[in-house]
Amino acid sequence: MAYRDDYWWEFPLAGTETEHVVGALDRARAKFRWKVDGLDKDGLNARLGPSTSTLGGLLKHLAAVEDGTFTLRLTGMPIGEPWESNGWDTTNDWEFGSAADDSPEELYALWDGAVARSRARLAAALTGGDLDQLVHRTWLDGSRFNLRRLLGELTEEYARHTGHADMLREAVDGLVGVYPPAGWQPIAR
Repeated sequence: MAYRDDYWWEFPLAGTETEHVVGALDRARAKFRWKVDGLDKDGLNARLGPSTSTLGGLLKHLAAVEDGTFTLRLTGMPIGEPWESNGWDTTNDWEFGSAADDSPEELYALWDGAVARSRARLAAALTGGDLDQLVHRTWLDGSRFNLRRLLGELTEEYARHTGHADMLREAVDGLVGVYPPAGWQPIAR
């Protein structure tokens, strides 16, 4: 079907709840990846006004959020590699500041790898239950989140940062739009 081939990031028009929740996250990931795709070091390090945010910093931050969501928040396990050996200090400032020292290839590979690990960890979690299953993350009073809430929070994180990426990318080279064009695939780095 051309629709699914040309718009692979779209989830089913009439799917299950799990397909829609996971699909919304995957569509948000695709929109973000499109906004940061194919840039060189200068493009990834471009800033607007006094802001310290960059597209490279967003890539690195969301890679850390992906791995943190599907390790610590999902299971309570440590975030693991590559974070334990790359100097990560658990602060957003480190992610945004240190991205300027990374090559585009490193940043794209970091994010792409984190998303691949996240998809595998989510698939494993879904074999053990549905979106109602409780995860490790808790609220202030100790109440545990369910998987649906965890995925909703990650989707919200992408929505927020894709808005930032939208403005940054337009300033870099004029790229605008809400969705990737038909047939778009991330540039392999």
